[in-house]
Amino acid sequence: MFKKLLSIIAMLVCLTSVSLAQTVISGQVIDESSSEPVIGANVSIEGTTTGAITDFDGNFSFQAKGNGQKNVIISFVGMTTVKQNVQLDGTPIDLGTVKMASDAIGLQEVEVLASIAVDRKTPVAVSTVSADKIDMKLGNAEFPQVLKSSPGVYVSDAGGGYGDSRISLRGFDSENVAVMINGVPVNDMENGKVYWSNWAGLGDVTKTMQVQRGLGASKLAVPSVGGTINILTKTTDAEKGGNVFMGMGNDGYLKTGVTLSTGLMDNGWAVSTALSKTSGNGYVDGTQFEGYSYFVNISKKINDNHTLAFTTFGAPQTHGQRRSYVSEEEYDRYGKRYNKDWGYRNGQEFNTNENFYHKPQMSLNHYWTINEKTDLSTSAYVSVGRGGGTGIVSEDRHFESAYRDNSTGGIIDWDAYVANNRNEDGSSKGAYRAGYNNHLWTGALSTLTHQLNDNWTLTGGLDLRYYLGEHYQQVEDLMGGDFYVDTQMASQPHRQTQVGDKVGYHNDGRVQWQGLFGQAEYSKDQLSAFISGAVSHQAYQRIDYFSYESGTETTDWQSFLGGSVKAGANYNIDAHHNVFINGGYISRQPFFNAVFLNYQNDVNPDAVNEKILSGEVGYGYRNKGFRANVNGYYTLWQDKSFVKTVWEDGNPYTANLLGVNALHKGIEIDMSYRVNHKLTITAMASLGDWRWMNDLEDVQIFDDQQNPIDTVNVYIAGAEVGNSAQTTAALGVEYEVFPKLKLTADWNYFGNLFADYDPTRRDSEEFSGKSAYEMPSYNLVDLGFNYAFQMGGFDGIFNFRVNNVFDTDYAVQGLQGGVDELGNMTMSGYYMGLGRTYSVGLKMSF
Repeated sequence: MFKKLLSIIAMLVCLTSVSLAQTVISGQVIDESSSEPVIGANVSIEGTTTGAITDFDGNFSFQAKGNGQKNVIISFVGMTTVKQNVQLDGTPIDLGTVKMASDAIGLQEVEVLASIAVDRKTPVAVSTVSADKIDMKLGNAEFPQVLKSSPGVYVSDAGGGYGDSRISLRGFDSENVAVMINGVPVNDMENGKVYWSNWAGLGDVTKTMQVQRGLGASKLAVPSVGGTINILTKTTDAEKGGNVFMGMGNDGYLKTGVTLSTGLMDNGWAVSTALSKTSGNGYVDGTQFEGYSYFVNISKKINDNHTLAFTTFGAPQTHGQRRSYVSEEEYDRYGKRYNKDWGYRNGQEFNTNENFYHKPQMSLNHYWTINEKTDLSTSAYVSVGRGGGTGIVSEDRHFESAYRDNSTGGIIDWDAYVANNRNEDGSSKGAYRAGYNNHLWTGALSTLTHQLNDNWTLTGGLDLRYYLGEHYQQVEDLMGGDFYVDTQMASQPHRQTQVGDKVGYHNDGRVQWQGLFGQAEYSKDQLSAFISGAVSHQAYQRIDYFSYESGTETTDWQSFLGGSVKAGANYNIDAHHNVFINGGYISRQPFFNAVFLNYQNDVNPDAVNEKILSGEVGYGYRNKGFRANVNGYYTLWQDKSFVKTVWEDGNPYTANLLGVNALHKGIEIDMSYRVNHKLTITAMASLGDWRWMNDLEDVQIFDDQQNPIDTVNVYIAGAEVGNSAQTTAALGVEYEVFPKLKLTADWNYFGNLFADYDPTRRDSEEFSGKSAYEMPSYNLVDLGFNYAFQMGGFDGIFNFRVNNVFDTDYAVQGLQGGVDELGNMTMSGYYMGLGRTYSVGLKMSF
């Protein structure tokens, strides 16, 4: 009897040990297309909370209780979920390397066109923001604001209107920063600028955004002096679904939208769409806005070798602007929301400056897998932009101050203006006009990639663009008069105009571009390296319909050759440490207004290319849950294009100010630490030193007969480059309070912020040796939380965000004045930054 009892007890112990067995499950998750680790993927036993989060090497390991057949689920935002069956019996299970594919059709091919940088392989300094981070941190802020915690980046609300944000990288404004959407350059082909109001809907459709600082990884001849902002939009979802969302916020902010996707159907077709509407009063007074955005992608997998994809997106919008800087006295009197450019007319808000624009972009992409070693990706695109901004064309340049009423908050009394805007002959002293900047932009980009062997990959391609810009002013409202007399047309110097007539100016700019590029890339073991080159021909033509008689209004084409050469290498010392180095030279063609002077058909015979020499070194460290990057850069900018015009006997004469150089150098540090599956900490510091290097003295100006008439001086040696904070820092915390509820907190510091100024206006000796005007540094704190839930078959996300929690007063941008009687630099005015703002949002996915 006793022996039987012992046997039963032993059997129960064995059964208990089996039922309580714990099986260790481990493995590594990588991206199928890039072979890079997938960081932060969720790995769990199906139907349970047992699991782990992949670390910075993509590794995971956890213990699973129980026994028998179970499914391991691996999921990550933007990638197709992986399911693997395992047998739990106490024996360790190594799933090995698990490959995750993108949940978007054609994304890998777009990444090739866009030259996406790969961690620990591409030798450039890079920051990447994913779609879920954009959803979490953007709220009702401007799209570029999501980058403000990236090293070397400065984002300004500028005038504070919808879409008026400006962004700079390492002290270079947008004309020296390449912005690319799905690999297609979008910098204006006449002046290089990027107007974010044209792309106000990008936050809804961005799949990922990557900032490549410095020369960047793009193979094209693009203006990546400060860096490249690479934006990849959604392609077509591989799985059927969609979502609806709604957001509300301060000052009447309201946003609604919907996305739908068929997924990849059996016939090889797939369609994804997104629509949204955004409106509000604006934080700054008089900046009401209304915008729409749309996105459509249609893909067709013809066979295993060919895929066609058509994409179109756009964002028609209109918004009031604050174009005038505010003085300290006006700020003290009216506060940080003050805008002196608006008022009431017949009881309705009326803004001097209203921006309106619609710039749809359409592209047809063809992806061809020629064989197992060769691929061809081609994109043909067209963009048609129409719109501009309003203002007053007037005999009186100071009408605003004459009709600005301090008793009503310092805004314009438009009713009084209209009542006094009529001359005795019935003509209007001033007219409300719209300045149009319409354009037609077409292009084609084709990239051939061939894997020569296991170590060498060759890439080459063609970049073609054509741009036609139409620029004119048009009368929109006579403001109380019967007609307006325009004096600018050469053939009719006293022309009476009505609503719809062109006034002021009317000219076209044509730009053509042909480019070739190539790259050789080597990768073996711990070493990866590349050398690339690009050459481009750019030609300009100007047609002026107002200033010249018929038959003389068109210039000859003015042609310029440019290009770039870049090289770099990355070496992975071991699994934790890597170092990289890159360098390059850019010869960039002058902009349109440096080729044609004085806003006329006056061809500048001495226009030259700008030369940029840049180099960078960097170090990276990766360990379980921790990653850090340190890099230093040196960018020498030579022959910055400046022109100076002086007037003699009522005639303008212009000199090229050649030999103006600037040096941008600095150190950047960024790191992130996943303390555990609940807490992640990020940090960044960027220390820049950006200065003009030399003065110019006694630059001679000649008249039409080459007789010397005047000299020009520019005193900028040692002066800091303005309009961008040279010292920035950030600290971010993301904490999961309980499953599905995440809190975020972000602190940002901006210092060594110098006012904006035109270097050519530092033309008297009193500026010699003077620093630029330094504006006060400032700190901002943002808070938010996201809660994920399920309801009625929907996956929901609730978002709440507060930016500038402490309602800090700060100047985000300023305009430098002259030198006072004590020898100190002065300020002309400021743009004040936004105070406390908030937003709440709800997205329901199905």
